[in-house]
Amino acid sequence: MGRDYYAVLEINRNATDADIKKAYRRLALKHHPRSSSHARAAERFTLLAEAYDVLSDPRKKATFDKFGEEGLKGGIPSELGVNGAWSSGYVYHGNANETFRQFFGGDNPFNPSSYYEDNTGLKSLRGQKEKLQDPPIERDLHLGLEDLYYGCTKKIKISRRVMNEDGHTSSIRDKILTFTVKAGWNEGTRITFPKEGDQGPNNIPADIVFVIRQKHHPRFVRQNDDLYYTAHISLEKALTGFSVEVETLDGRLLNIPINDIVHPQYTKIVTGEGMPLANNQSKRGDLIIQTLNELKHQLKILEFEIFWHKTDTRIE
Repeated sequence: MGRDYYAVLEINRNATDADIKKAYRRLALKHHPRSSSHARAAERFTLLAEAYDVLSDPRKKATFDKFGEEGLKGGIPSELGVNGAWSSGYVYHGNANETFRQFFGGDNPFNPSSYYEDNTGLKSLRGQKEKLQDPPIERDLHLGLEDLYYGCTKKIKISRRVMNEDGHTSSIRDKILTFTVKAGWNEGTRITFPKEGDQGPNNIPADIVFVIRQKHHPRFVRQNDDLYYTAHISLEKALTGFSVEVETLDGRLLNIPINDIVHPQYTKIVTGEGMPLANNQSKRGDLIIQTLNELKHQLKILEFEIFWHKTDTRIE
């Protein structure tokens, strides 16, 4: 029966790629000839390197899982080499130190200066660069007022660089990001997708952040949870009273009587006809009706006519 590489690394067959790396790191440091005085340390160290070389490569691992060491090293018929399985015989290059060097990035983990102790008391390799996360990628997401009134679900396709299973090469792949816009969200609300940016061997992917921006609406201007509606009225209506018809965002037609004498700064508040509150969907802001500036214009014309009338009277 052939050698069991999983047993060599002291892991089970369900081990993930991270488990394989963790096991090799621990055992390679333990059994390295420089740290072990055991007579067979070099042999054990080489066997660990070979096991890691096989199990860290998806194609070699697929062949080993299905055909064992004999199938891996002896080769298998090409018609059986499905799912990326190795079809030619595998031979380990035999340089365990090279495998060790590539794994640790060329640093000497046995150099005392290569270690530092962090604030958790754990020792790590100083020679290995700490991965830093790329800065967030922010994109504006323009939504209609109706979307923010009712709430909706949005799907956005992004293209990003993704590391391949070999851990060294990468490819561009599309991904659909789905999220729910809650009723009442304000402009400036941020939706964050952690670590969905480009992947790389030496970085932590950036967060992708969508920032809500509200599109212009033909009838309403939003301020926080209130909706402002501008009514077009004449001076005659302003002095005698009138009604304003307002079509709401949910399609209802409100008929709002205005019985006051309307001045240029006049506003009428209709309680509970504004935007839903994001943190309390049962409550709503207000609808605020204001008059168009043409009323101001008409009053200025009237003031101007009165002024000239008085001037003409004094001249006579």
